[in-house]
Amino acid sequence: MTVQDTGSVEDLAARLRPGFTLGVATAAFQIEGSLTADGRGPAGWDAFAEKPGTIVDGGSPAIACDHYNRADEDIALMQELGVDSYRFSLSWPRIQPEGKGAVNPRGLEFYDRLIDKLLAAGISPMVTVYHWDTPLPLEHAGGWLNRETAHRFAEYSAIVAERYGDRVDSWVTVNEPVSVTLQGYALGAHSPGNQLLFDCLPAAHHQLLGHGLAVQALRAAGVSGQIGISNMHSPVRPASNKLSDRLMSDALDMILNRIYADAILLGEYPKPPLALSPLFRSLGPVQDDDLKTISQPLDFYGLNYYYPLKVASGSGPAEIPTGAAQEMVNVPFHLAVYDEYETTGFGWPEAPDQLTTLLQEMQQRYGEALPPVYITEGGASFPEPDHVTSPLQDTNRITYLAEHLGHALTATGPGGDAEGIDLRGYYVWTLMDNFEWAAGYSQRFGLVHVDFDTLERTPKESFYWLRSLERARRREQQL
Repeated sequence: MTVQDTGSVEDLAARLRPGFTLGVATAAFQIEGSLTADGRGPAGWDAFAEKPGTIVDGGSPAIACDHYNRADEDIALMQELGVDSYRFSLSWPRIQPEGKGAVNPRGLEFYDRLIDKLLAAGISPMVTVYHWDTPLPLEHAGGWLNRETAHRFAEYSAIVAERYGDRVDSWVTVNEPVSVTLQGYALGAHSPGNQLLFDCLPAAHHQLLGHGLAVQALRAAGVSGQIGISNMHSPVRPASNKLSDRLMSDALDMILNRIYADAILLGEYPKPPLALSPLFRSLGPVQDDDLKTISQPLDFYGLNYYYPLKVASGSGPAEIPTGAAQEMVNVPFHLAVYDEYETTGFGWPEAPDQLTTLLQEMQQRYGEALPPVYITEGGASFPEPDHVTSPLQDTNRITYLAEHLGHALTATGPGGDAEGIDLRGYYVWTLMDNFEWAAGYSQRFGLVHVDFDTLERTPKESFYWLRSLERARRREQQL
């Protein structure tokens, strides 16, 4: 499909209802750098990234995009882009270096300045309280395997709620607990590097408990903004109609999707079929009132969508989309390839129609329990030429974004497959190329190119496409 096949920006803009949010998203650890500046404490990711072999090409997050020192420049880029909202995360170890106890005034002041400057620029802040940067002292105490981390997270949430609660329009408690659980505690591809396989599930429960406690803390502080969570969801399908493939598809669907959304939206964990029960034994026991805490009412639910997954039983060939489920070994299933889709630079299927499937499944499973939805991350990495011109040509990214946004609007619009979902906005991942976790600097998702030698920012063609969409939307709504 070409850019022309997705329709003009005017056509797409005409389908955006008034109040629909178009935004961009980042995460503190991926862009800030300055890991030891102004009283910031170490994160588990600091230590993980220093281990040989954990990061592609030995990339270091020490500088990243240097956003800590260049926030003004980045806000100016967003102002030029014309987005409604900026989703960013607070660095837990920058604000509370030990993960408990004393706060770091200079860390708090950095986000004071950032929030105030965003508001002055007419950009609505969506703040993620936790985006994977667990303070190292808490990681040494067991991280999310330790129930106490949920309570420390609630205390930290109360601190930031009290500080910023009158100026933040939207709060995300936790970003992608599924990714922390699987990549960090099951497979060892991310910090803290544990390879516990199905014994990772206490980390899922404790993050969800931390989410519920954080919601309570935010509400107790009287924050003025709406409160939600962001989680990555992927449609999961069996590779064939064989019973073994269907069972393993069901197992992965539970691990990736239903454990999190069922607990948050329904107040219960899914019950696995008898044949799968041994795989989920480590999830329990759950203490009294945990699920009541986890299922606190939310103002919105954030969906991060990147790819679908196809599952076959057995260890099989290691045909795994890079970064989706790296080094998935010693489990009773493997991922099969979607031959019908082109792939991104990460090897992920480009499957906008599967976003429709995901929205339809969310509506069918959760119905009225599902609050308004934001797509809080959507984007792709693509190889780019070495020579940087302005704008850098990334037509494939434009096509990707236009298709995914278009499918989301069609699915949730009148007569759509997920018409019952109240879709409130779409946040592009990401504003600028950054430190892409274990992939280091090898995968570029940004609307803005970053030269990691000079830190020069260069808007890409997709930046100007999104700006055109924003401007066309505003013209449309002035008619």
